[in-house]
Amino acid sequence: MKDEKIRRVPERIEPAPPDVLKDRAYDPVPASPRREVDPYCYLGATEVQQPLAYREALATIRNWCRANSLWVMAYGTGCGAIELRPLMTSRFDMARFGMAPRPTPRQSNVLIIGGYLSLKTLKRVIRAYEQMPAPKWVVGLGSCTINGGMYWDSYYTINKLDLYLPVDVYISGCMPRPEALIAGFQELMKKIKQGEANGWNEYLENIDDYKINQKRVIGDWRMPDYNW
Repeated sequence: MKDEKIRRVPERIEPAPPDVLKDRAYDPVPASPRREVDPYCYLGATEVQQPLAYREALATIRNWCRANSLWVMAYGTGCGAIELRPLMTSRFDMARFGMAPRPTPRQSNVLIIGGYLSLKTLKRVIRAYEQMPAPKWVVGLGSCTINGGMYWDSYYTINKLDLYLPVDVYISGCMPRPEALIAGFQELMKKIKQGEANGWNEYLENIDDYKINQKRVIGDWRMPDYNW
């Protein structure tokens, strides 16, 4: 004999009398406070899509692509440049950051200056920097590049690089280890994404002042004023 299904009839709920609803106090549910939306984040602080203006969104995407595709040309004049070699090995693997070494200025967008700069080498650095396509960035590697290092009082050593070329990131040390180089490159990537690494634009806006400083220390200029 098959089990018969028992149908349960739901209990009927009697409506409340009109006088009870009339005397009941109105207690609205408080609305949750609205969070602030980060204008620089495409998804917003609450992960809700907040579209930016077209130009601002396009600039954010462009800067993200630029920061993750750094093509590096190293101009090593001293012992500090030797720390760049381990970055290309499997231990540190600079390629995981989207970085790759390039042989010529026309293929690069990051110029790493490692070691002290003399008046003769400054002339070549300027020429290489101006041949690089914009946007481009300069990284000062080591104490000798930043302030001349142990040669700071030499008559032939450059101890203030930013007077002649715009420097976006300085990496201090004598010599800075590969871990310090990676930290410096991450800082450069952060500045690019935030739109703060604009030294190349500053160079074009103040080209006359830079040229005056360059020609003041380089006696035998003997090259075009501009190399692009």
